[in-house]
This record gives sequence, structure tokens and C-alpha cells, in this order.
Amino acid sequence: MELLLAFGAAEDEAPFCQIRGSPEFPLLSKEGDVMIGGAFSIHSKIMQPPLSFTEKPTRLKCSSVNLREFRFAQTMIFAVEEINRSEFLLPNVSIGYRIYDNCGSTLSSMRAAMALMNSDELSSGKSCSGQSAVHAIIGESESSSTIVLSRTTGPFKIPVISHSATCECLSNRKEYPSFFRTIASDLYQSRALAQLVKHFGWTWVGAVNSDSDYGNNGMAIFLAAAQQEGVCVEYTEKFHRAEPEKVMKVVDVIRKSTARVIVGFLAHVEMNNLLTQLSRYNITGLQFIGVEAWITADSLVTPTSFSVLGGSLGFAVQKANVSGLDDFLIKSFWETEFGCKEKNENTVTERATCKENQDLIEFKDYDDDVAELRYSSNIYKAIYAVAHSLHSILKCSRSQGCDKNVKVTPWQMVETLKQVNFTIKTGDQVWFDSTGAAVARYEVVNWQRGSDGSVQFKPVGYYDASLPPGQNFVLKNEDIMWPGRKKELPVSVCSKSCRPGTHKVLQKGKPVCCYDCIPCADGEISNITDSNDCKKCPEEYWSNQNRDACILKNVEFLYFTEVMGIILVFFTLFGVLFTLIVAILFLINKDTPLVKANNSELSFLLLFSLTLCFLCSLTFIGPPSEWSCMLRHTAFGITFVLCISCVLGKTLVVLMAFRATLPGSNVMKWFGPAQQRLSVLGFTLIQVLICILWLTINPPFPFKNMKLYKEKIILECALGSPVGFWAVLGYIGLLAFLCFVLAFLARKLPDNFNEAKFITFSMLIFCAVWITFIPAYVSSPGKFTVAVEIFAILASSYGLLFCIFAPKCYIIVLKPEFNTKKHLMGKMRSV
Repeated sequence: MELLLAFGAAEDEAPFCQIRGSPEFPLLSKEGDVMIGGAFSIHSKIMQPPLSFTEKPTRLKCSSVNLREFRFAQTMIFAVEEINRSEFLLPNVSIGYRIYDNCGSTLSSMRAAMALMNSDELSSGKSCSGQSAVHAIIGESESSSTIVLSRTTGPFKIPVISHSATCECLSNRKEYPSFFRTIASDLYQSRALAQLVKHFGWTWVGAVNSDSDYGNNGMAIFLAAAQQEGVCVEYTEKFHRAEPEKVMKVVDVIRKSTARVIVGFLAHVEMNNLLTQLSRYNITGLQFIGVEAWITADSLVTPTSFSVLGGSLGFAVQKANVSGLDDFLIKSFWETEFGCKEKNENTVTERATCKENQDLIEFKDYDDDVAELRYSSNIYKAIYAVAHSLHSILKCSRSQGCDKNVKVTPWQMVETLKQVNFTIKTGDQVWFDSTGAAVARYEVVNWQRGSDGSVQFKPVGYYDASLPPGQNFVLKNEDIMWPGRKKELPVSVCSKSCRPGTHKVLQKGKPVCCYDCIPCADGEISNITDSNDCKKCPEEYWSNQNRDACILKNVEFLYFTEVMGIILVFFTLFGVLFTLIVAILFLINKDTPLVKANNSELSFLLLFSLTLCFLCSLTFIGPPSEWSCMLRHTAFGITFVLCISCVLGKTLVVLMAFRATLPGSNVMKWFGPAQQRLSVLGFTLIQVLICILWLTINPPFPFKNMKLYKEKIILECALGSPVGFWAVLGYIGLLAFLCFVLAFLARKLPDNFNEAKFITFSMLIFCAVWITFIPAYVSSPGKFTVAVEIFAILASSYGLLFCIFAPKCYIIVLKPEFNTKKHLMGKMRSV
């Protein structure tokens, strides 16, 4: 690839190409047949020189060593040296490196990118085009700096392989066609964070992110995933590392919030700034959910940090278990690569370099962080990916070595990197997907305090996107230590869960996780926790008291065993018994004048019909069935017509008998016993005909009435044809009214044993009962409708029995002297 370099030319001399300004020198470098660049934030702070605009600015000065980034640079050198010693990979080709320190600044990242492309030579001869200084670049650690690096080198197709830049925005192959990474995109981590929060039932969380490409993109994905999982976010705050006033605002929001869980999508520098302020204001007891950028950062482990971050959960890159790496970082690097030995500073340049890097030498014997190195394995994989690509381009073989005459171009490196697929000595397989990223594999770590008091990042689970759903996310809940060194799971919800039997009703103006629990209405249930609505029970079911299950509705009808049923049965049987007693009494005294004078045949028929009237009330008690529904109404209608017909016959007999006493009257021969029987039979047959028509056309039937009461079923007899029912009642009423009128007309006839006035009273009671029955029948609910009907039957039957037969029984039993023909025919006043 030909690169455009800064150039200058003199008018009278041959043109030559040179760098404008001072060249940028690498912090660590070594020459080789092929070169790999590296860009790391080995220092985390940069001091801007004063700008007077009158003289050339001095070089930028960096401070505050970032040990983790320095370990990345050491790991890169370790991998390069291991490959150079290999007999199988690039056997006769040496790899060199140029590692730059960008000091955590995007400005320095740009300077490093230009230096990696152009080298540090002041001039390059007459031509301003040539090969780039490196064949690939490893870095950077943060997404924002990596974006700057990739956009700068992208037009020249120089591959950039990052070990920890996870922003999903870098997956865009159109914008970043030559970008690769040995870590997964935040697309997986952000979704996994939402799953983790949902797993523990935390539906009310706060969210804080870095105001950078890394934080903004990652948080946007998390918020979308959280919404899908049903997790609500109380607040979303962001700040940049250079904005201390915004950090204070975030701390104030956290202090006032009700969410007990905070998702921190932060780079470790921003997390350190936030941690400092939280410790300062003693804000503890919160459950932090972290990302790979800070959850295992040793720089956050301070004497006061555990009180804030103790119990934190988060996703971390797997530990770097590369054999020989620990020894190299602690010992070999300082002896062979750094070039700063106490008595071996041979040149002025070496002495100057060692003086500038004095702050790095302070970590020469430091090894506390080595056991927790995680991203180092990603750098190791990146270097080996470059080596395997070069091995393919140079057509290397173990026997013949590599063809050094092959010109390696950046775009060749990009294409071969897309095809690499190999396994490193740790057993991990290395390959890149269509977006240039690696498979998402994370450890779930928990901040715990060890037995010696040290802070440990204990693995409590894992997430592996390559595994099928249901197996890709595993947690060991029993191993987790929560904030405050508690074993109880912290609760972070806007509203407590709604128990079964209630449903959620959203609170106005608040997120969906804030709701009130409202009991289900009658006849509705919810049998799960946090139900959004209640389900209506099937028609024959009703909700139980807790509203969490549907139970069969109580079926209501008039039972024989309930109090009301027992009372009605008692009065029914008492009426039958009393009627039988009267009949027996009349039978014993059938030859007496009183019984003969009152038409004994009709009296016995009336007593028989009254017995049936009493007994027919029993058909109204008990569960309705097809036969009982048809029987109860027809039996009632026919027996009452038979009864009223007998009373009507007795009334006519009284009237005819009075007419027969008049001179020249022979009316009794037209209304003798035969005519009396035929009249009773005729009146009764009409009712029988009405009942037959009713039963034929639309008979009564058992019916489950579910509309009268919602909570119970009324088992009743539907009328079938209301016309048939009211025709039966109407015919009874017509006969009763006719009987009443005739009896009323005959009430003053001169006869000591004139029955007309007693019949008048009985018909008066009968009509009063049945007139009041109609509104009571229509308005009475459920089984009380049946009870009203039975009461009307019993009341009217007792009225007929007592009004017609009680006076006669009184005379027969207590006043037998009046039971004589002389008294019957006498003209004295009627008793």
C-alpha cells in the first residue's frame, strides 16, 4: 500500500520527502523482518504544554502508570518473542514491534497512528510513497481511541486488532473494513447484563455509563434489552472522565434514587472517578452490576472501595493461563527487553530512555496483579492471528521456511485474517466472525473478601454465546456474596410482586414496573404472580375467596334437609294428617244429619283433593328434574281445580237446595248427584286438557339460572311456555272467583248448616293468597320463588280445610246435640 507522506521541495534542488515537525518515537521497539505495531495507554494522564503561539510547543508529558496497559505491552512482546523462537510458525522470519504510549488521549492516539504508518525517520528519499512502517496494529484498549485509530488507518487497509474495544459500532464493516478484535462485541455483553438483572428479579435499576462511544453504545443496547426483559430503568446518567461536576450530579442522583441495583457501563477510569466520590459520601449497600472494563480492574481495589463495590457482579474476560507469561512479566522482560539494567546503560540514548521511563521501573518486582490478568490472552491471540496470516502469505513450511521475497501488503493481511482458524496452546480456538469479532465468552465474577482480607474476583458462573439457549448462561447463586457480606438476595423493585388473586394496574406517569396490586373482581382469577390481568372463570365456575382458582359454583335449590324445607315439609304432612283426621271423622259420622246435609259425596271428594293439594307441594322440594318439573305444575293445577270444582259443586247444591224449597220448583232433579259428579269431572277435564297442551307444546324443564346470582347457580324449573303456566293459574282463579260470587250470594240463606258463608270465607282467603302470590312469585329470587309457591299452596289448602270443615268438626266432636235433623230443619239462628 502506498502511503502519502508529508513532503517538501526546494526550488533548485531535487525534491525529497520529509516529516513536518518532530517524529513520534515508540516507547518500546525492536526491529524485525516484519513489523507489528502496538498502541496502549501505558500512562493514563497527559499534561498539556502551555500554548503561547510564539514558539514551538514542547512535547506532551504523560504521567500515572496504568499497570494493566503496561502488562498488555509486555504480553505483546512475550508473544512476539515466543513466535520468533518457534520452528513451526514463521520459521526463518523474525517479527519486530513498535509500541506507542497514547497516554489515554485520542490526540495521542492520532499521533501514534501516524507514526505507525510513517515510522520515525525524518526523510524517506525522493519519493513520498512507500510501504507502511507496520503490517498490523494491536490496540487500542478503549473503544473511542480504537475508533480514531481504525478510521485513520482504514483508508490504507492496515489491519487493526483490538483486545478489549467492545463497542458494537465497530462491527460496521463498511466503516471499519480492516478492524478485528479478539473480544466479543458489547451486543452480547449488554444483552447478558439484561438477562443477569432479570435472573435475580431486579426490575428497578439505575444506569450509569461513560460519555463515550463505548459507554453510549453499550448502554443503548442494554436499555433496549432491559425493556424486552421487562426491566425498568429509574435513571440513566453519563459523564466523561474530564467532567468532575457531572460526576457529582450522578452521585446526587444515586443518593436520591430508590433503585438498589446500579448497572455501570463504564471504562475503568470513569468507574474510578465515581468510586472516589461514592466512598467520599459513604454511599454503600448498593448492588453494582459491572462490565468487563472495570469489574476486575486492580486499580479499583483500595482500602475503602470494598465498602462500595463489595458484592458487585459483572462479566469479565477469562483469565490468561498462558504458560511462561507470568515468569516473563516478572523477570525475563526486565532482563532482556527493557534495556535498563543498573550498571549497563551503555549509550546516551539508553540512559535518556531509562530516565524517562523511571516510573515503569518501579514495577519491576511487582507481581500482585499477575494472577488476575485477563485481557493478556486476547493480546496473545491477536499476535498469533497476525503470525498465522503472515505464515499463509509468505507460504511458509517447516522444511523450506518462508519466501522472504513476497511483498506483504496490508490488504493481503486483512483478507487472510478473515480466514484464520487455529488453536493456541491454552486450547482456545481463534477465528473471527463476519463482523471481525471473536465468540462471546465471559466469566461472571463477584467481588468478595478472602480469608486473608484481600479482595478477590471470584467466578460464580459463565456466559458462552456459542452454546445453545438455556445452556449459554449458568450461575451458581449459592457462591455469590451480596453487598454487606450478606447471603440474602437484595431486592430492587419499584413495586412489590402482585400475589395470585391480584393483577397489576400501572401507576399514572410512571414506568411499567411501577404499579398497584388490585384484587381480581368477583368471578375472575389470576393464578400467577405479577399477572397483568385477571381471567374470567367459566360459566359454571366462580372464583374462590383468594381469587386464585376457579371452583364450581354452589348449586342452589330448596333442599328437604334445610330449615325452610323441613318447615314446609312439616306443614305439608300436618295438613295431610289433619285432612285424614277430618275424613275419618266424617266417615265415622257419615249417617248423621250434618254430614248428609252437607253432601257427603262432595265432602269426601273435597277432602281427597285437599290431600293431593298438600302432597303436591312436596314435588316442589328437592333438585328439579324433567319429571318433577312437569309433575309439580300439572299436579298442582289439576288438584286445585278438582278442589275448587268440589267447592263450586257444594255452593251450587246450597243454591239449588234453597230454590227447591220454593213452591212448584223441581230444580233439584236437574242437579242431582249425577250432575254434581259430571260438573266436577267437566271442570277438571278442562284443566287436564290445558296441562296436556302445555306439556305437549313447551313443557317445563330443569334450568340452571346463572344470571340471577353471579356466585351461584339456581337450579329451577323453567316454565317452558309462560302462557301455559298462566293459563293454569288463570283457570283456577276463574273457578275460585265464580265460587266466591255464588257463595257470597248464598251466604244469607235461612239454614242452620248453610255452608255458603264458610265457602265465602274460604274463597276469600284463597283469592287473597293467590292475588298476593303473583307479585311475590315474580319478585322472589332463587329458591324463595319455590318457597312462595309452596306457601301459597299450603295457605290456600289450609284456608279451604279450616273454613269449610272446622265448624262441622266442632259440632260433630263438641256439640253433638246440634247434629240432629230437628236442629238442621229448625228456624232458629244459625250457629
